[in-house]
Amino acid sequence: MKQKELLTIRNLHVSAGDKEILHGVNLTVGSDETHVLMGPNGTGKSTLGYAITGNPAYTVTGGEILFDGENITDLPVNERANKGIFLSFQNPLEVPGVTLSAFIRSALEQKTGQRLRLWDFKKKLRETMALLSMDESYAERDLNVGFSGGEKKKAEILQMLMLEPKLAILDETDSGLDVDAVRTVSQGVQLYRERVHGSLLIITHSTRILEALHVDATHVMEGGVIVKNGDENVFSDISRKVREKTGAEIKFIIETNGENAEEQNN
Repeated sequence: MKQKELLTIRNLHVSAGDKEILHGVNLTVGSDETHVLMGPNGTGKSTLGYAITGNPAYTVTGGEILFDGENITDLPVNERANKGIFLSFQNPLEVPGVTLSAFIRSALEQKTGQRLRLWDFKKKLRETMALLSMDESYAERDLNVGFSGGEKKKAEILQMLMLEPKLAILDETDSGLDVDAVRTVSQGVQLYRERVHGSLLIITHSTRILEALHVDATHVMEGGVIVKNGDENVFSDISRKVREKTGAEIKFIIETNGENAEEQNN
């Protein structure tokens, strides 16, 4: 049964300053689906995530973004977040003076338009932190200030689980993490899929965070366009080829079997 379309991107062109980065991207993500966007560094993967969430540093110069049937191309970032779009940053910002707990509570109240009962909120926060093996003391620390790389990524996954967005975009969430931290983050992503049944767009050039997930579709981006689309077999083939590489730094592999991938015209 075909899932309802949650995110539809049509012929999207995006610039930063005078430089066009995306040159006509087309992408569709259905409800309750996990999509993977892969490709070498510098090809526009993160730019696509920023464009979907409405980052003002990036300008849509052509095409459109539809979310849950509504054209959101011109909506500001806060309105997109309230509609259920979440982005986990590759390098989360430090926010002195605002605790992790206060940040999440404020975001929840903005999303729901209602004041939250403090006891209920803190109970759910403690339970969710326990699932991620996070020390409760982090809830009252300033957001990401003094956090290690792994702690910052856990804090991002915590926000995702608490906010329960319809679409979560994870941008290089496993970058720079050790094996244990990757495992914890992967468990958090699985919990999101099981508890929320939201959709995932996972932006990566690695494969570690994906190994325990069912992938519905894989997209390969190169030069600001999506050059290949395929099912989970495309991801599996890339994963296998990466695992077979040893020694020197792995150059990203975009070759896939012809029967598993669909070429797009640029």
